[in-house]
Amino acid sequence: MSAPSTPVAPGTPTSHPSPTSTPTSIPTPAGAPAAKAHATGTRLDWRLRFAVLSVIWGFSFLLIKVGTEAYAPFQVALGRVFFGALALLTVLLIRRESLPRGRRTWAHLTVAALLLNTAPFSLFAYAELSIPSSLAGICNATSPLWGMALSLVALSEDRPTRRRVAGLGLGFLGVLTVLGAWQGFSGLDAKGTALALLAALCYPIGWIYVRRTLASTPGSPVALTGAQLLVSTLQLAAVSALFTSAPTSFPLWPTLSVIALGALGTGMALQMQYGLVTEVGPTTAQMVTYFIPVIATTAGVLLLDEQLHWNTPVGAAVVLAGAALTQTRRR
Repeated sequence: MSAPSTPVAPGTPTSHPSPTSTPTSIPTPAGAPAAKAHATGTRLDWRLRFAVLSVIWGFSFLLIKVGTEAYAPFQVALGRVFFGALALLTVLLIRRESLPRGRRTWAHLTVAALLLNTAPFSLFAYAELSIPSSLAGICNATSPLWGMALSLVALSEDRPTRRRVAGLGLGFLGVLTVLGAWQGFSGLDAKGTALALLAALCYPIGWIYVRRTLASTPGSPVALTGAQLLVSTLQLAAVSALFTSAPTSFPLWPTLSVIALGALGTGMALQMQYGLVTEVGPTTAQMVTYFIPVIATTAGVLLLDEQLHWNTPVGAAVVLAGAALTQTRRR
């Protein structure tokens, strides 16, 4: 998701997402109808859908990079949430489902939209003005590490274990490897990298807020997520009107990139993830997180001619190993 990046899907406590909305486990929320857990004859095999989802979210960082070639970062983020909301609202229309009700629910969704969509999507877009899309994808993979660190103090049910603390330390060692700490971070844009890491930090903060405020909210994940993206669209429309000028042209490839980023990476991909969680469970479904930086790096090198040094894939592997350790729990 960027990863994906992932909008809210309230329910019982979830694991920390990764973006480019990052992916996360999405249980069925209170009041939602039970979904069929088995695949139908017309449904693609879950492994194929898993692969497609990994590719869509892995390519999100490339799409952001291409989008910023013609549009301001706020406008790229706006297009992303607008077309994502449009895709999910279309699904709701077909299903004849309504948006959530209640001022309290919408107030919490407004904060969730800011933390999980408006802020991180904008930060990643600004970051990719000065850093490669591959580095942005790797920074996105640090989200579980930030989540682990925050959960130790913010969520009483997430007790630290030796393995999870070791994963946290290993993950941040991988970050230092990616950034080339031993050579003084030379050749690295500090501001862009900091923005990407801050974007990754937004996701676990948002999910902690969601777990405390929206965990028992009735409604389907699609309805709640569609509402959240709708609120984020209004937020980014206001920000874009204040701080950017309306585009004078709409170049083909940047425009298509923004549309695909929203409709596919923020809309349809979430639908696909909901199906995977229902069919194979959250643990298997969230493994897509660990393929995103690999695909983001490959896409950046092959399609955007971004440079790749040895420390980038090595550090990314260490980051992912640490993130995997932080997600393990006692039996």
